[in-house]
Amino acid sequence: MQPPAPFIAAVQRVEDQWVDYNGHLNMAYYNVLFDRAGDEAFERVGLGADYLKAANCSFFTLEAHITYLREMHAGDPVRVHVQFLDHDSKRVHYVEEMYHAEEGWLACVSEHMIIHVDMSSKRSSPFPSDILEKIAAMCAAHKTLPIPPQVGHRIGIPRK
Repeated sequence: MQPPAPFIAAVQRVEDQWVDYNGHLNMAYYNVLFDRAGDEAFERVGLGADYLKAANCSFFTLEAHITYLREMHAGDPVRVHVQFLDHDSKRVHYVEEMYHAEEGWLACVSEHMIIHVDMSSKRSSPFPSDILEKIAAMCAAHKTLPIPPQVGHRIGIPRK
């Protein structure tokens, strides 16, 4: 079966307790929403909670870069698109885009690099071949999607 392009996670909703004193979704909870959506996408390639129990392996985030574009508020419905950009035998580079699920505008973009880890040794290890095949299929399905302009951005203050 062909993987969806992009992978679209289940709609989530901004919870009231996630709103900060500025009246919008606190930055930490964007990560919660992205993490939940990422879990759905990685479950699709076989890297879910059952995999951890069966193989005693999982994956850890090595790096993340978030770009906030528009405020989300309490009760807002959220739809996250997950796009696999690249992979090797141990890592996956992917990006997530968070949209207002009803109005369709882009709120936030989060770029990630994860690594496969043997939980016994807490060291990186190659993905099993069946998982790697599914990751490769997801990457291939996503190859023709446009890459969001936030991917690869460097943080810094532009100087004239």
